[in-house]
Amino acid sequence: MSNTCIKSQKKVLYLSSPIGLGHARRDLAIARELRQHFPDMHIDWLAQDPVTRFLNANNETVHPDSTRMASESAHIEVECGEHDLNVFMAIRNMDEILIKNFMVFQEAVEQQDYDLVIADEAWDVDYYWHEHPELKKTQIAWLTDFVGWVPMPDNGAREAFLATDYNAEMIGHVENHPSVRDRAIFVGNPADIIPHSFGKDLPQMRDWVPQHYEFCGYVIGQHPDEFGDRQELRHRFGYRDDEQICIVTVGGSGVGGALIARILAAYPAAKAKLPALRMVVVAGPRINTNGINIPDGVELRAFVPDLDRHLAVCDLALVQGGLTTCMELAAAGTPFLYFPLKNHFEQNFHVAQRLDRYGAGRKMIFDQSPPEVIAEAMVEELSKRSSFKPVEGDGASRAADMLVQML
Repeated sequence: MSNTCIKSQKKVLYLSSPIGLGHARRDLAIARELRQHFPDMHIDWLAQDPVTRFLNANNETVHPDSTRMASESAHIEVECGEHDLNVFMAIRNMDEILIKNFMVFQEAVEQQDYDLVIADEAWDVDYYWHEHPELKKTQIAWLTDFVGWVPMPDNGAREAFLATDYNAEMIGHVENHPSVRDRAIFVGNPADIIPHSFGKDLPQMRDWVPQHYEFCGYVIGQHPDEFGDRQELRHRFGYRDDEQICIVTVGGSGVGGALIARILAAYPAAKAKLPALRMVVVAGPRINTNGINIPDGVELRAFVPDLDRHLAVCDLALVQGGLTTCMELAAAGTPFLYFPLKNHFEQNFHVAQRLDRYGAGRKMIFDQSPPEVIAEAMVEELSKRSSFKPVEGDGASRAADMLVQML
C-alpha cells in the first residue's frame, strides 16, 4: 500500500452481502484501507440486518434507504432445515427480494453522485445491470470469494441442469457486456479456484476465472503477531492464562441453531476431560436462544463486534463453515472444527478446497457427529499441536490498491 495520502473527497456506495457476517468483516477492513488513501472519503453502506448492527458498532454510516430493503437473511432462514441449507436453490427462490433490493439500490445511485459502487456479492445489482446495461450510473467493482454454482451430487439431474444454466447465463453476461464490471476482484488466489467445470459444454473454472478476475488474496482481520500481543489480548477479553478458551460461532444468520444445541450437549463430556475448558458461544444476532439448554459454565453472547480478535487468541473454535471465519482461524493458527451445512455447495466445495490447501481445520459431518463425537474431537484438537500453512495478511490493502486505481 502506498504511504502517500491523496487529499480528495470521494463518495462510495458499499454493498455487503447479509448472508453471513464474513462479508461485512472483510468489507470493513477494505474500507479502512481505502481511507488510508482518501482520509476524507465518505462511504454510505446500503445494507441489511445483521450487517447494519456490525456497521453501527463500528461507527460506519448506513444509508437511510437500508430500512427499505427486504431481508435476505430472513429468506435464508425460512429455506433452511436442521443444519441443512441448499443455498443454490435458496438464492434461486429469492427473485422477488432481489428485485425489490435492486430497485432500492437503483434509486440510491440515481439520487446521489457516487464515484464508485463496491458490490460484495450483491447478486441483484450484478445481475440487473448486466441485463440492463443502460441503467448503470457509475463505476462498479464486483467482489466475490467464489465463482461458479456447483450442484450437490445427491440432488439429481434437475439441480445439475439448473446450476449449469445459471453458470452459462453468468458467463454470457460477463463476456457479452464486459463494460458492466469496471473491476472484478476475487478474494483469494488462483489456486483457490476449485478444479471443476461450469457444466456441460462450459469452460473449466480454473481456465475462465483468471481471464476475468484479479486476485487480492485473503482479507483477514487484525491478528496478534507475537505471543506478548496474544497474551495481552486474552487478558483484555477476560481470558485467564490457566483456561482453555473454546469459542463457538455460527455466523450472522439464524441458520446455526441446531449446531449450537448439538455443541452445547457435547460440552459436559468435554469439560469432564478438560477441567480448564471454558466455552463462549456467540449465537449471532438473529438466533433465538430462549429454548436452548445452556449448561453451567457456558457463556452465551448474541453479538461480538471484534470477533476476529477473539478467534485469534482462543485455544479452539467450533464453527459452521463460512469462508471468512475459517480463514481468520487459519491465519491465526487456531485449531478449529468446522461443520459445513448440508447441501451448501460453497461450504462443501469452495471453502473446503481452500482449507485443505492450507491444512487448516478439521471437517465434521453434522449427521455423523452426535455430542459424544464432538466432545472427543474437541479433546483431540486441544491435545495436539496445529500447523497450518501461513496465510497472507495483506488482502485488504491489495484490494484497496485496486479500488484506488478507479478513483
